[in-house]
Amino acid sequence: MRTFMKTLIEAFGLFWRGLDQARRLVVNLLFILLVLGLVSWWLADERSKVPERAALVVDPVGALVEQLYGTPDERAVLKLLGRYRPESLLRTLRQAVRAAGEDERVQALYLDLNRLGGAGLSTLQTLGRDLEEFKKSGKPVLAAADVYSQSRYYLAASADEIMVHPMGLVWLPGFSSYRNYYKEALDRFEVDWNVFRVGEYKSAVEPYLRSEMSPEARQNRRQWLDELWEVYRTDLSAARGLSRDAISAYSNDFHRRMGDHAGNAAAVALAEGLVDHVVNRDEVRDRLIEIVGEDEKSHSYHRIDYLTYLEAIDLASEESENVVAVVVAKGLIYNGRRPPGSIGGDSTAELIRTARNDESVKALVLRVDSPGGSSFASEIIRREIEVTRAAGKPVVVSMGSVAASGGYWISMSADQIWAHPTTITGSIGIYAMAPTFQRTLGKLGIRNDGLGTGPFAGTLRPDRGLPDEAKEAMQLGIEAGYQDFIGRVAAERGMTVEEVDRVAQGQVWTGARARDLGLVDELGDLDEALEAAAEKAGVSEDYRVAYIERKAGTTSRLLAALLEGAAKRTEGWALARSIVSDRRLGLDALLDDVTGLDDFGDPAGLNAYCFCGTQ
Repeated sequence: MRTFMKTLIEAFGLFWRGLDQARRLVVNLLFILLVLGLVSWWLADERSKVPERAALVVDPVGALVEQLYGTPDERAVLKLLGRYRPESLLRTLRQAVRAAGEDERVQALYLDLNRLGGAGLSTLQTLGRDLEEFKKSGKPVLAAADVYSQSRYYLAASADEIMVHPMGLVWLPGFSSYRNYYKEALDRFEVDWNVFRVGEYKSAVEPYLRSEMSPEARQNRRQWLDELWEVYRTDLSAARGLSRDAISAYSNDFHRRMGDHAGNAAAVALAEGLVDHVVNRDEVRDRLIEIVGEDEKSHSYHRIDYLTYLEAIDLASEESENVVAVVVAKGLIYNGRRPPGSIGGDSTAELIRTARNDESVKALVLRVDSPGGSSFASEIIRREIEVTRAAGKPVVVSMGSVAASGGYWISMSADQIWAHPTTITGSIGIYAMAPTFQRTLGKLGIRNDGLGTGPFAGTLRPDRGLPDEAKEAMQLGIEAGYQDFIGRVAAERGMTVEEVDRVAQGQVWTGARARDLGLVDELGDLDEALEAAAEKAGVSEDYRVAYIERKAGTTSRLLAALLEGAAKRTEGWALARSIVSDRRLGLDALLDDVTGLDDFGDPAGLNAYCFCGTQ
């Protein structure tokens, strides 16, 4: 009997523990469902509806980019910590402007440009064309900013009315390309910066060899900078009805015009016809109220920002089973895997394979916006393009603002290459660098000594000079890599190696010049490249566009939503963190400038990178 009771008690205890665990499991599940429900309600509650009569506010923040950096949850974490990159996705802006042009509820478009950062000229041209298309609807476009940078003003030029603050200005300095040169400093500290390169114009390594720009690099850079400035002035001339000479005079003689107007830059812009009104911010609001009416709750104009607008509307989804896929290759090219907003040889190749293995994908467009990086990673991506073509799927490259050096390498095996007239491309050449500090250490009394089994044992140490045998081997490797580069270009472009070499040597070209030289096939934007890809695949009458990107899982999206909400509710703290971070990152930026280039992780140390940024 006692044994039976003991067994019964043990069985009841086991049952009770199981029941308790089940209860906890059910409570936890209910709690999770409650959290998910609250988050869904929270997000739905924050989603605005489009007013019956409103102005669409296009207020881009930071740089206009082809792809945002990182995944949604990574961006949300960085934003919460005040360390995020201010960026606005070009594709999103274009979708909003295009949809608003056909939406009767949107009565005007307001360009609030105060927070716009930089953008490539081709990017500005693309969005500018969408703004011009919006104007065909008969709805007004207004632009306002306290200060217009060159990028901001390019977009503003499309507006029917341009307004500037009385204490503001329009700053059109032209295009420039400056960098620091370290030769004297390296000599002073007795640093041996061993450089191996091919290309008379491959100027990425010049700061370590010279104290000023070489005549060859200066000549080449002058050419494409002047071409960009010519296009910029031509576009402004067409938009504002000003002559190109008048724009040049405003840019070059700004100081004299400031003297004529007692130092009032806003008055100068008005007198020169660059703006239509000099007004305060409240007067901008009043003007918009005149057009779309007053919102009694906010005592401002009826408005909806472009991101909220896209959330509120139901963009018609195309049902076609024929897909033209887009893979974005944006940023520097590194070996291995990289997050969105930069290019990894492995991760970008994986996206291309995903498109190739998807039966619904009939053609691929590779959207390239990159100055290059690792030669090895570039070859991994190029080979994936080659295999995709061999599988019977057409590949078209659409070059963005920059597709140079490694950016050209990953483009050259496509069926067709499209570039904007203002794309920066070319820079066909490679290099490697191996700095050593044995002489610097020697001044401190530090000497390196030892022995090895051969001339290459113990090489590539920063505390030991490179032996002549290693220098010879590295230069031979660079020359072989360059011959491989131009040989592939020649084979893909139907040119001789000699013809390619004449336009290579590290020389940089605009897209318009590159077409004349045979490096690209057609001039046009992404839309035209998509149409060309669809035509090559035989689906031009029936296709839809799909971006192949790294997918964020449900957990990632939920985390991103929670963190984004937290970031909105802790903006003051995030701002404080941002100020601290910016000051610390200022030192990081200085160090990046001194070291010159990222470590792209190339296994052979061979880089195909173009220093071809502009301001």
